[in-house]
Amino acid sequence: MRVLGIESSCDETAAALVTDTGEVLADVIASQVAMHGPYGGIVPELASRAHMQAIIPVIREALAKAPGGLEGIDAIAVTQGPGLVGSLLVGVQVAKALAWSIGKPLVGVNHLDGHLLAVYLRRPGEDEPQSGPKMPYVGLLVSGGHTALYRVEAFDDIVLLAQTRDDAAGEAFDKAGKLLGLGYPGGPVIDRLAARGDVGAFSFPMPMASRKILDFSFSGLKTALARHVQQHGVPDDEQGLADLCASFQGVIVESLVRKSILACKQEELDQLVITGGVAANRGLRARAKEVCEDNGIRLFVPPPISCTDNAAMIAMAAAHRLAAGEQDDLSFAVYSRDPDRRRGKFRRDGTLVERK
Repeated sequence: MRVLGIESSCDETAAALVTDTGEVLADVIASQVAMHGPYGGIVPELASRAHMQAIIPVIREALAKAPGGLEGIDAIAVTQGPGLVGSLLVGVQVAKALAWSIGKPLVGVNHLDGHLLAVYLRRPGEDEPQSGPKMPYVGLLVSGGHTALYRVEAFDDIVLLAQTRDDAAGEAFDKAGKLLGLGYPGGPVIDRLAARGDVGAFSFPMPMASRKILDFSFSGLKTALARHVQQHGVPDDEQGLADLCASFQGVIVESLVRKSILACKQEELDQLVITGGVAANRGLRARAKEVCEDNGIRLFVPPPISCTDNAAMIAMAAAHRLAAGEQDDLSFAVYSRDPDRRRGKFRRDGTLVERK
């Protein structure tokens, strides 16, 4: 089975061809980073307009690698949400039109499910592709818009364990990059500088330090960095800037890894998957590997190209729904927030008061 995946949830216009075994036949991505860079973040209206311009050329490029082109695929998958509504609508409307025109099944995919299953993709050129973990496992999904822990019991049974109470880790990195004058996106630049810095050079508070609570928080850390810059300015020497980046990144990484290990212990699972755009961070990958080895936990992290937003993971997630005989009709709608995301206020002990 060949599935055409389409992804347009945020600022990447992507299309991919993936088999039901996870083999990636084509993977095309049009990035908008250069366009949003001058604004220090994603401008939703500009993003949706860029998707409209790029989506047909991107799909054509992916289909050029499929025997028989569009008629040679067996199904179409598209990101249904969560994401920017305008951006999502571009991908969904094109996917619906294509599915209707060729009479092939259509599947709307939760973007977060795609990330959690990206570890099963097999890309050409990989010397030793991972076979992927056996379910169940704990998944840490960490990106610009999401930071959450899940128990992945099966392809159709993914349970939210905890999430950030405020900012996502990727958002904290990008805001820090802006504060330090490093441009957008800030995460990759901070990661490169941190590799040459001293993680203990500056002291920042460890957010949600309790060893009993799985939830994350990064707004206080971001504020601490802002106050440091306000009081001391941005270091004017390269080593000082590297040390500041290393100290800031070190706290985020330590928080992510500690909570992930705690989740594995609470769920009594010995496998951890880290995915999402921030999973490409070299500091996070190295620290997670070290701590997982110390705790007897097997770590799985997709290659960086599978961590950031891509259409291959969307096609992969859809392939399993199709194998179970599921598909969507042409009336399904997009959604801006994960419908399974918990909403409410938190008590001081970390428990949640659900909204009615």
